[in-house]
Amino acid sequence: MPLQERLRPGVLEVGVDEAGRGCLAGPVVAAAVILPEGFSDPDLNDSKKIPEKLRFELRSRILDQAIAWNIGIVSVSRIDSVNILNASLEAMHQALDLLPIKPEFILVDGNRFKPWKETEHLCVVKGDGKFASIAAASILAKTFRDDIMHTLHEQDPRYDWHRNKGYGTRSHVDAIFQHGQTPHHRKTFRVPAQLKLF
Repeated sequence: MPLQERLRPGVLEVGVDEAGRGCLAGPVVAAAVILPEGFSDPDLNDSKKIPEKLRFELRSRILDQAIAWNIGIVSVSRIDSVNILNASLEAMHQALDLLPIKPEFILVDGNRFKPWKETEHLCVVKGDGKFASIAAASILAKTFRDDIMHTLHEQDPRYDWHRNKGYGTRSHVDAIFQHGQTPHHRKTFRVPAQLKLF
């Protein structure tokens, strides 16, 4: 099913999404994207359903065509301080705060959001597979976060962050038990619980 271009034609509508919420390491990153009326890209979809190479190609197209965009990054220490849900919402607000123009309506992926200024919003479960602006935000959030995790991998290659991006894969969990946690690991996330996945 093709993505819906927008919910309210004629309104300056922004899509918002985050990446990295379920990771054991690295920040949470959110993106806010305002697409122009008539925007269409047949490859655009939920970032989780798109191969990595195509995600980065789509990022270039989105950055080239978007009316406005920005990202918010919330650190591991902040995640541990306020919990991952609140950190994700803070990242979304950061991305909105940094937009060069103020949107008139916000489409948010998921079912939780804290009101931003006086701007009306709507939460859409699995919105990154329904609305173009949310899908675009999911692409930006995912690829910019992947860039961060690649950089962290170069600094400390023991955890294979360039492959697992901080998620609790078997190799990542094994590396934590072998080498311990780093300052980039979320200390409030229970690593042993991840082993139930295997």
